[in-house]
Amino acid sequence: MAAELIATTATKKVYRDGDKAIKVFNADFPKAEVLNEALITARVEETGGIDVPKVLEVGVFEGKWSITFDFIEGKTLQQLMDENPDKLAEYMEQMVDLHLNILSKHCPLLNKLKDKMSRQILEIDELSDITRYDMRTKLDSMPKHTKLCHGDFNPTNIVVREDGSMCVLDWVHATQGNASADVARTYLLFCLQDQKKADMYMDIFCKKTGTAKKYVQTWLPIVAAAQLSKKRPEEVELLQKWANVCDYQ
Repeated sequence: MAAELIATTATKKVYRDGDKAIKVFNADFPKAEVLNEALITARVEETGGIDVPKVLEVGVFEGKWSITFDFIEGKTLQQLMDENPDKLAEYMEQMVDLHLNILSKHCPLLNKLKDKMSRQILEIDELSDITRYDMRTKLDSMPKHTKLCHGDFNPTNIVVREDGSMCVLDWVHATQGNASADVARTYLLFCLQDQKKADMYMDIFCKKTGTAKKYVQTWLPIVAAAQLSKKRPEEVELLQKWANVCDYQ
């Protein structure tokens, strides 16, 4: 069976080859980052209790670095939300439960979320030196946790099989850190698309966990600043608004 192109992004293409998915990176993509993604995913896989695609091979595909995973058959949760808007609340409940399962795990060999975010904030030209300093000071003062954080937990990274089980993809941004920081990132990712979904997600998470919404919101300016480092033009305006909120109380 010839490999079939199933997805394309700015940095990679994804092919299906039977029961395998091959993520092929652009020729100029750093080798170290490819190897790091494979290592992070393997460590999450070994944590246990989370449905993730297994890393099968790191190699070269048509002259470019690639990672081969198990192919997961199904639809993304985003597709299901779009196709069945009447089931949105049900899907959100399932998504929060899945997130809580991830956040209940520990993966001590992963990088620390605070260290990663601190580096990202330093890289942002759009913010003043004073704002960057305030951000890093606030980040340092936040509670230090070691929970497994996905780093890009959104409906496009969740595949739902026919039997309803859910598999979580794309662990390249995974770290260990504060659960509310990871939830704040998911909230912001929803905000970039649909404020109603963002608010629903936040409300369900806080209700299920007994977490004060205000506490999760204290992470929003820091998470927005870190997200700015990805330099996605379509996100800049909204993220700058969040990142420039200086009153964290």
